[in-house]
Amino acid sequence: MPGGYMGKILFVDLSAGQIREETPDDGLYRDFVGGYGLGARILYSRQRGGVDPLGPENILGLVTGGLTGTPAPMGVRYVAVGKSPLTGGWGDANSGGFFGPHLKFAGYDAVFFTGVSERPVYLVIDNGKAELRDASHLWGRDCYDVEQTLQRELGRGTEVACIGPSGEKLAQLACIVTHHGAAAGRSGLGAVMGSKRLKAVAVRGDQQVPIAHAARANRLRQEHTQELRQLPFGRNNFWETFHRWGTAALTAGSAHSGDSPVKNWGGVGVVDLPNLGGLSGDAAIANQTRNDTCWRCTMACEGVLREGKGGYTYGAGLRRVEYETHASFGAICGNTNMDSINMANDICNRYGLDTIAAGAVVAFAIECFEQGVITRADTDGIELTWGNHQAVVAMTEKMARREGFGDVLADGSAKAAERIGRGAAQYAVHIGGVEPGMHDPKFGLPEARELAVTRFVMDATPGRHTQESFGRRSFAHHLVNASGLCMFGYLGALGLDVPKYLTGFLGAVTGWERSWEELERDAARIVAMRQAFNSREGINPVQYKLHPRIVGAPPQTEGPLAGVTVEPAEQIRKDLEELDWDGATARPTKRALLALGLGDVARDLWP
Repeated sequence: MPGGYMGKILFVDLSAGQIREETPDDGLYRDFVGGYGLGARILYSRQRGGVDPLGPENILGLVTGGLTGTPAPMGVRYVAVGKSPLTGGWGDANSGGFFGPHLKFAGYDAVFFTGVSERPVYLVIDNGKAELRDASHLWGRDCYDVEQTLQRELGRGTEVACIGPSGEKLAQLACIVTHHGAAAGRSGLGAVMGSKRLKAVAVRGDQQVPIAHAARANRLRQEHTQELRQLPFGRNNFWETFHRWGTAALTAGSAHSGDSPVKNWGGVGVVDLPNLGGLSGDAAIANQTRNDTCWRCTMACEGVLREGKGGYTYGAGLRRVEYETHASFGAICGNTNMDSINMANDICNRYGLDTIAAGAVVAFAIECFEQGVITRADTDGIELTWGNHQAVVAMTEKMARREGFGDVLADGSAKAAERIGRGAAQYAVHIGGVEPGMHDPKFGLPEARELAVTRFVMDATPGRHTQESFGRRSFAHHLVNASGLCMFGYLGALGLDVPKYLTGFLGAVTGWERSWEELERDAARIVAMRQAFNSREGINPVQYKLHPRIVGAPPQTEGPLAGVTVEPAEQIRKDLEELDWDGATARPTKRALLALGLGDVARDLWP
């Protein structure tokens, strides 16, 4: 068995209440690295196409990476995988905290769930022993409460991933939460977990992740940490900036540069938000009491807040917002009130709701209200207007609870527009059913704009905020994700030699000495596997109809993006050709699949 892996995977049948353990062949780890690479291979192989995302046949997986829980800096991530109820295709969601490493310390690289339990249950994995237990006393309780309760009941060293009431009520914006607010937020996988009546997974253990060359891995860890402290970033170095503010350091500048969407993608920051107020990094840390960290992180970029005062009384211990949450409840809603953004973040963390989508859906509802499509009679009396921070918070809570008009919104803007009718669809900004992340692809150098739109459209999880690109340029990103690394310590650190560290850490940890070209082949296999899942579901991203505001049709007339329109078709064609995927269907060709050793997939897609 190579280093970096525990060599065991759990499969839990919730309908039958049965748990079995499997020992995969080394080739599965070598070919797919871990994370959503391993998850995509297993789901494609064991789940037929066309299953109901909220039905018993959909497989939900929680998967670690090859470098999770190892000396590799920021090797803290796990990923949830399953068929997304939002897109009807491949879904994955990435999270930090402590759960991923501790799943390995409990003895397993991954756990996969099928079926539906007759009653609410949670899974306990304790040093190689797994057991389903009754979760009736946890059902209906928020994520903070569930985590604290299970840690108290199961003892010190227990880490918990759970859903809140939003997931129980199958809100398709629901997510999976760990570490008091670290969310596997995208793809609606909290609803998948809720559909299975699986409230939580609790893990504890003291097993060691095997390391092939520990001294070499630790030397490389020191080198990586020193380099992060030397890399320039704005007025400070990279480490100092992220340690102090996290990604919230970027929000104010993004709102005025054109990077962050404003007023449901229809506004202009320098015009509509002349006073940025609560969107600055200093505003984000104003109520912060201390820094916090994921497992053994060398940068500790998280923050913990004191109790909220005045009108927004969130409890002490709330995680400081990061850029996406800051922007989604801020600029995209025309809101610059920091206390309200913290409060909305707290609601989402407690109830288990994706903050990116939740803020974007509130912005959609505000524009519908402003345009007269909906009125107070629809919104339970809430005055949904731009910058009305009380309304933003009130509607977020209704959405989290699935109450009143919040029930209309809780499955995303695409489905909400269908329910509302009356022309609401023109204000629903989404790609394939998913609200895009808080970066406008029209921002940046002209030669990069088509690339940015293409990655929004063509990734297997459309609109993904953390996906930098598509095609071969995306390979490093997929390797970082599949390895279980935090992207900000690698891809976010501009100027860092990412191939050096990925080949170095994977070689030192696993013992498999591979070149960058060999790892890129693994990345190509991962990309093809995720896309094959979508192709089998009949999804063709080439045919997505992009919302005009995403591409600037018509372009804005003022501000940094004035006159900018992007046409991605030619770039999409080039990227598909480079990957050897079919230009009309975006399916990996039979030749490409066979070259990657995916003969079964080739036979499925090209009979």
